[in-house]
Amino acid sequence: MGNSYAGQLKSARFEEALHNSIEASLRSSGGDPQPIFTQLYLEPEAYPGNMEADVKSKADMPLQGEEGHDPLNGHASNDPEELEDDDDSDSSSPPLPYLQTPAPDGSCTLDGIISRGFCQAGKDLRLVTIAAEPIEVPAGFELVGAKSPSIPEHILVCAVDRRFLPDENGKNALLGFSGNCVGCGEKGFRYFTEFSNHINLKLSTQPKKQKHLKYYLVKNSQGALCKGPLICWKDSKTRQFSSSALTSKPSSSSSLSSKENGGASGHSSSPFSLSDSPPTRMAQASSVFFGSQDLGRDCSFLKPLASTPSHKTLPIVPTALRVNGPTNGLGVDVHTSLLSPSQVSLVPQAQGYRTPDLGDSPVSSPMNSGPPKKRHRSWHPSALVPVPPTAVPVPAIRPIVNSPGSVLAVSSPQSLAAGVIQPQPVTAGETVIVPENLLNSSGVRPVILIGHGTLPYFYGSVGNIVVSPLLVSCYKSSQLTESNLETLGLHSNQMLSVEMMILLTLQYLARLASNQIPLREELEQIVLKAMLGCPGNPAISPSQLPWLARLEASVSGGSVQVVVTHNSLGEGISESLHSLSEGPQHQQHLPTYVVIICASKINGNEFCVLVLGKYQARALAEGMLTTNEFLKEISYELITGKVTVLASHFKTTSLGDNLDKQLVRYQRRRKGQVIQPYQGDVTENTNSQEPASMSPPPDSELLNRIFQIYPAQLTVARSLLSQVCSIADSGTQNLDLGRFCKVDFLVLVPPSHILVHQTAQRIRQSGVLVDLGNEDTSTAHQKSEKYVVRLDADVHTKMEAFMKKVKQNPYTLFVLIHDNSHVDLTSALSGSVCHGELQGLADRVVNCQEVLDAMNLLVLQVSCFPYTLQTHQSRISIHNEIHWPSNNHLREQPHNELVYFGLRDYSCSLQWGVASPILRCDDAFEKMVHTLLERHPHLHSMVIRSYLLIQQYTEAMMALTSSPSLRDHITPETLAMVEDLINAPSREGSQGRGHMLLVRVPSLQLAMLARERLEDVRDKLGLQLCFAVMLGSPASELSLSRNFINILRAWRGCENEEWVPHTYEDLEGLPCIIILTGKDPLGETFPRSLKYTDLRLIDSSYLTRTALEQEVGLACTYVSVDVVQESKTSTAPRESDGEKTTPTLNDGEELERPQSNGSAATRTSGSLVENGVSSSDLADSFQKPSTSTSQPECLVTSDVATLTEGFKQECDSLGSQLSSNPLKAPNAPRSNYSSSSSSSPSPSSSSTQRPSQSTQFGRVSKSSRVSPRTVILSRAAYNLLSGESGSQLSSFSLLPHADVSWSSPLRPLITQNLQGADQSLYYRQWTVARQHHADYEAPPVLHPRRLLLSGPPQVGKTGAYLQFLRILFRMLIRLLEVDVYDDDDEEDEEEETTDVTTPANTQWPDIEDIRKLPFDLNPRDPKFRKASPVYSDKMPKLFKVEFKKEGDNQTQGKRVTKSIRLSRFAAHNAFHHCEQCHLYSEAVPTTQLSECSLHAFSFCSSMLGEEVQLQFFIPKAKEQHFVFNHQGSHLESLRLPLVSTKAHDLLKSPIFTPTTGRQEHGLLNLFHAMEGATHLHILVVKQFEMPHYRKYWPNHILLVLPAMFNSAGVGAARFMIKELSYHNLELERNRQEEQGVKRQDVWPFIVMMDDSCVLWNTYQPTDGSEKSNGSSAIINVSLKAVLQHLESTPKIPLYAMCGVRKWSSSLAHKTPRNPFSRCHLHDFVLLNVDLTQNVQYDLNRYDCEEVDFNLRVNSSGLLLCRFNNFFLMKKHIPVGGNKDFVVKPKLVEIENKAPISPPQYVCAPDSEQTLLDAPAQFLLENFLQSCSHRLFPKAVQNRNNPVLSIDSYLSLSPEISVCYINSRPHSTNLNHQGLVFSGLLLYLCDSFVVSGLLKNFRFLKGATLCVICQDRSSLRQTIVRLELEDEWQFRLRDEFQTANCSEDRPLYFLTGRHV
Repeated sequence: MGNSYAGQLKSARFEEALHNSIEASLRSSGGDPQPIFTQLYLEPEAYPGNMEADVKSKADMPLQGEEGHDPLNGHASNDPEELEDDDDSDSSSPPLPYLQTPAPDGSCTLDGIISRGFCQAGKDLRLVTIAAEPIEVPAGFELVGAKSPSIPEHILVCAVDRRFLPDENGKNALLGFSGNCVGCGEKGFRYFTEFSNHINLKLSTQPKKQKHLKYYLVKNSQGALCKGPLICWKDSKTRQFSSSALTSKPSSSSSLSSKENGGASGHSSSPFSLSDSPPTRMAQASSVFFGSQDLGRDCSFLKPLASTPSHKTLPIVPTALRVNGPTNGLGVDVHTSLLSPSQVSLVPQAQGYRTPDLGDSPVSSPMNSGPPKKRHRSWHPSALVPVPPTAVPVPAIRPIVNSPGSVLAVSSPQSLAAGVIQPQPVTAGETVIVPENLLNSSGVRPVILIGHGTLPYFYGSVGNIVVSPLLVSCYKSSQLTESNLETLGLHSNQMLSVEMMILLTLQYLARLASNQIPLREELEQIVLKAMLGCPGNPAISPSQLPWLARLEASVSGGSVQVVVTHNSLGEGISESLHSLSEGPQHQQHLPTYVVIICASKINGNEFCVLVLGKYQARALAEGMLTTNEFLKEISYELITGKVTVLASHFKTTSLGDNLDKQLVRYQRRRKGQVIQPYQGDVTENTNSQEPASMSPPPDSELLNRIFQIYPAQLTVARSLLSQVCSIADSGTQNLDLGRFCKVDFLVLVPPSHILVHQTAQRIRQSGVLVDLGNEDTSTAHQKSEKYVVRLDADVHTKMEAFMKKVKQNPYTLFVLIHDNSHVDLTSALSGSVCHGELQGLADRVVNCQEVLDAMNLLVLQVSCFPYTLQTHQSRISIHNEIHWPSNNHLREQPHNELVYFGLRDYSCSLQWGVASPILRCDDAFEKMVHTLLERHPHLHSMVIRSYLLIQQYTEAMMALTSSPSLRDHITPETLAMVEDLINAPSREGSQGRGHMLLVRVPSLQLAMLARERLEDVRDKLGLQLCFAVMLGSPASELSLSRNFINILRAWRGCENEEWVPHTYEDLEGLPCIIILTGKDPLGETFPRSLKYTDLRLIDSSYLTRTALEQEVGLACTYVSVDVVQESKTSTAPRESDGEKTTPTLNDGEELERPQSNGSAATRTSGSLVENGVSSSDLADSFQKPSTSTSQPECLVTSDVATLTEGFKQECDSLGSQLSSNPLKAPNAPRSNYSSSSSSSPSPSSSSTQRPSQSTQFGRVSKSSRVSPRTVILSRAAYNLLSGESGSQLSSFSLLPHADVSWSSPLRPLITQNLQGADQSLYYRQWTVARQHHADYEAPPVLHPRRLLLSGPPQVGKTGAYLQFLRILFRMLIRLLEVDVYDDDDEEDEEEETTDVTTPANTQWPDIEDIRKLPFDLNPRDPKFRKASPVYSDKMPKLFKVEFKKEGDNQTQGKRVTKSIRLSRFAAHNAFHHCEQCHLYSEAVPTTQLSECSLHAFSFCSSMLGEEVQLQFFIPKAKEQHFVFNHQGSHLESLRLPLVSTKAHDLLKSPIFTPTTGRQEHGLLNLFHAMEGATHLHILVVKQFEMPHYRKYWPNHILLVLPAMFNSAGVGAARFMIKELSYHNLELERNRQEEQGVKRQDVWPFIVMMDDSCVLWNTYQPTDGSEKSNGSSAIINVSLKAVLQHLESTPKIPLYAMCGVRKWSSSLAHKTPRNPFSRCHLHDFVLLNVDLTQNVQYDLNRYDCEEVDFNLRVNSSGLLLCRFNNFFLMKKHIPVGGNKDFVVKPKLVEIENKAPISPPQYVCAPDSEQTLLDAPAQFLLENFLQSCSHRLFPKAVQNRNNPVLSIDSYLSLSPEISVCYINSRPHSTNLNHQGLVFSGLLLYLCDSFVVSGLLKNFRFLKGATLCVICQDRSSLRQTIVRLELEDEWQFRLRDEFQTANCSEDRPLYFLTGRHV
């Protein structure tokens, strides 16, 4: 490479770097070559010199082959003239400038050649060096600054003739050039090319003055030269940004990201160019880029305030807060350079310009932390490289106090990127020179905490200081909005003065411990308390302030000092910095904080805090970095070799020996022998070949596990389901559950291979794929992985396929489950490649328009830390959040019970007072860290911690094997863990089982280093068979050596040679160290053998709630309840704990799983309850593990049987668990999971079992217990987690997530008890999404189909959402299913002895044949099972059948129902919505209810003897069915067709449906049943229910009964329908007669149909070949088809009634002998109102009105015909009808809660008995039904002697038969010759009943009589008129009345005995 590099390459170093790079790129999933050439400079700190000449020759080959693409620059440029300009705008990441040593002075020469920054004569031209020297400027000349692209950090001073420079408008510059060299004094350069050569600009392109002369140079107040305003060249005003920063062509530096971003996806390839707004160049100020390492963060700029540059005000340099982030001396130059001061204010992040190029500001170089510009082509954009020193302006921050809107957008150390800086002109003078070598001389990089007022400008070695806005918002209480003040209980007069703020800050800092850092949230609470506490702020005079301030500081013991100045804050800062730089003699007196107060008379008091404590300053600076940034910083330090000093320190042991030599020596001594695992002591060695062949015995428990769903999971699943239902019920049409018949899903997980396997395994074990019918049993195992998708580069293709499926299957409900959804919520617009990870993918997938718009897609976001989804801009409705149930107290539970042990329990465990706490801080380790931190101020603390941690583990292994003398140098925590790791497997009874030790190392490079080092030491010590060392990286699969895999296989009894562990749970029992790396833990579950979680690297960089809690969440799991209870005995009972689960209801009957085979249309519930394995899923594989052919043998144990959802029982065998599970007992599978246990069932043991997401089971003996894992923390994390007991605030008070910020400077304190919905409300009110957050630009409308499930880490959320999918599917099937009555038909029991035989396939009846059929008097329908049988000739045969039913009456057995899948011809209730029928059933928004017209219709009823007025509500669309008078207002009649009319779609009969109490549940939507055909459907409703029915059925015609029928039964409705229909028939006959139609031609039929008729069926038309067993297939038909068939019957007007048969499941097995019968018809009747004119329904009746009517129709000689080939299915509707009529006392005062029984329904007249509030008829019918055995004792169970009932049928209970006789002349009655009756019932008998009639009947001796009349007088008249006293004996006390009061008109009856 020639000699133009700064020094020679060290060949060894080159090889090492090359090796490391290759290895790293092989390991990394990204496939990017890692940058290596940055490692190759001789002096890593020195800035590389001019590589141009040499590299150019090597790089002639095109790298990208694109026009205008400069391979050296790594980005395209449109214009060669602009090339150098672009050098400052590299597209690599902003800097992590940590920890560099300054370049040695005089690094201006390269290889002895005089070079850049010096003229040809060797004189220095750099502004930093000659700023203070006198320079002679000839008249007419001006000093200007030139920039060389090769040393962008320096300005070269030149003298140029003013005529060749432009004026302030960019005009009037003469062409040409004239200039002098200020270094050597040479004058008269006439060409700029010549001049540029002299001053060594070293340009590769044509030099142009416009390009390189950048600034005027001016003098500041100290007389030093500094950079002034930009030279206003004309084209610099108008020129847009060069295309390099926002290039549309992929640059070589980011060619990978262009692939990953999908090339043409609208996001350009460069990470910085993900911009969605046009860049604009600022004229007067160069743009600066926010130093956020998170490349996705928005970089927003404001235009500068207009100001004209002059020598009085210094020019404006906009700058960004992060500039002064920890720039950590990125090769800080020893020379100082003067920068223009500026006054900068923070404003909200409103502007949208993102990532302009870095322009020419001096800030740009350190911000642009990339590699050298002319760089190696495969430079990775995210790697870091030293950038040359420069001066950085640190902004003066002046809080804007005027507008309440401008609350500081920067809210936490992590958030700085979001702030925006507004440059303002500042008067000269406020400048501070930062001393050189500050970091080296004092060992501290001071942090300036912005307070109140104007900070000065800094120049000089500004990389040595950091400016942090950490506490600035605490001083902004004046910006609180009115509403926020109100919420906080404050008034505007309670605002604190600046003086009070200063004193509070001092007070706070003084009480911070030496190991604590200031926290914004803590100070905010102090400020809030102060505001609440002192309403009248005590005024503090300027003279009192310094005195009070020093008084406050005095209590700190010297750790806080106060400096008071009178001119500016700069004075105090300058003074403090200079005293700091004076060297180590002052070190011992260094205060931790210096509070600088400027008591200025002009500006009032101002202050800031200078943090000088080494620990505090470092922690604050590091805390300003996001996780991505500090991981980059670490990788940068490792790549550039900055850690070599530290690494060499750790090459020796704590005793001073060379570590590697020690190990090699010990290795030789062992002579190839290794320590034998699982037995004996670590001192016993054996030949390395032997143990490899040893294998432990298989573990029966691993073989016997089953998947279980626990009560808490079931509860959560049900909550999710009910929320989905409420979305569907909300009436917003956002989700129509009625249309879906299938459920499908996809789980999105963070990019972790292990998490994919783990989730797929859960899906496999749960059997959910089979249960949803998505896969069959054979494929489910292979296919489960395709339901889990990682959010990586491939996600787009997989999501496209998924969304295609969503579109193609509108009747499938898809659920997109976004698991661990808090992990990456960067918005797609600002997403990028960050630290090797793609960001913003989740936003692109979950929030893309397709997903939002799909009506058949639910999004379920699942998170343990949902805070970032709960901001003010959240997309999820708070009602759609489901929180894991909390357990408020530990119940008395069996000792083997497992309870969840979560984050709060860890915090609370500190109060247990146990000897070895489970949450610990390793103080010895912290002390060592502290010492090292002071020694290495340039390195990131995590690097130092990591190296120390590796050394601790290394030496611990050595101390336990080879070098016992090292024991004293290892912290006790480390030693104990390693000792346990090595020795646990050899303990008695462990069977070789050991513990897992989890070490969390977030940086991948450090983790790889740790793994290599520990593995190497382990092997050299001969421990390679004792434990495994594994790297747990999300980007890679688990890798384990073969001997450990063999052990795991042996424990599983796994035959499959190919088996390897895929999840951490597969490592159950294996002694191992897992080094878990990655930015965040991603939700992987660890086995129960995990015992230690080492979080000592998690320190003050983790200062948000999510960051900290997710690390500790790694240790959360289920533990034995007694461990917790015992530990708590010493402490008081705790408050509620939101993270324990409760064993909620355990309703076994609801736990049924849907059938897996989906074969039967009428599927019943699955065969196994939810707690077991799906019936279809694992049974076979368990029964025959050895012979299972469907899967590889190993699957049985490894994938299916093991690792099930949380089976953490404390017993050896599972048999006892199975037998003791009360839910499983009835139908546990036959010994599928057999075991030798015979323990007795214990009902509580599994009903209260806890779900464990982690299926961690080690071998646990009956006596052993599951204890919580031990967590070892850093001091910073420990202080926050022990916050409740310690002095600091607790972790839950921290900012919830780095992607959000607090919306207000002050807010109420969040308490530990704030959980679930309350916590969500709090975060929604007080946090806002940052600009780079996916929700930042979320639409204001919440997404209706998005849910959030939150629960603590490892609590079992996966099991819960899989269960939710299952019950969601079950519910959808239930929505498509209906419970119909399925009672055995009793008809065909008896042979029909008729001569008439009609062929079975006859379609219509022959009327002559029907007349010959006998009428079957007995109502055989099962709904009349509790009614009295009607006596007929065939009675005796019924006797036995009926007799069996006697017991039923006592037990009130429910009718049998069966679940049937709805067909497309079903009738639906109000909950059904679909595209086809929504116009039919739902009101169109335009047609309101007012569009219905109300019409009165009056007619005279002969039966009632008065005029009846009915009301019709007729929607406009239905008016064509009616006839109105000419004015159109008066309703005249309902149109009727003609008998002769024939039309394909015509339905002639109007359908009347009487309905009550079923406005929602009644099946009143006949659209599908009618196949959409036009029909007339009238709902008959009671007056008081009319508004309800109108609301639910706005498009239906309502017929409203008169108010007098409000409490009437169904008889009244049927009576009114029939009366109205007959009256209407007459009106239509009259109307149509006028039009020439014969009267008898008008259609006389109506359909009377119940509101529970759901489906109609018929036998499949056969081709004559019946099935061999005589059964026929039954198919669904529509109601339309049934009606059209009935209406086409020949001679139809001659039939009085037609109907169909009731369905039962037995009908499929036997075709009816006769296709037609004469028998009772009900529920669905085609009624001829003409023929039945004189037969009325009994309008008083509540029950059996149809039987009564049928008997009267038949006895009137009319024909009833039932079509036996059609069946009606009736739905079981548990509400409405007259079922829910409650009989209660009339007077409410009576406090008698006892229910009223039927015997109390009647009483003696005028008695004192309680009178009831119920209709008399209702009481009478119920009394007779229940108590008739008292009235007719002789008739009970006496079929041969029935009770004679004249003219009416009343049910007298099933034990009493009734013989019905019609008293009308010419009626057809049963032949009663020879029949002796056991009683006589006369019910409201009319004049046709005469005494002569009664004389025809014979009665038994002692037979009883019951006469029922309307009142007492008619009762007496009837007895006299019928001469009853001749044959019947009456007593006065035998008179009764129904228990009504007289105004309710009770019925009276008299009983007597036959004499």
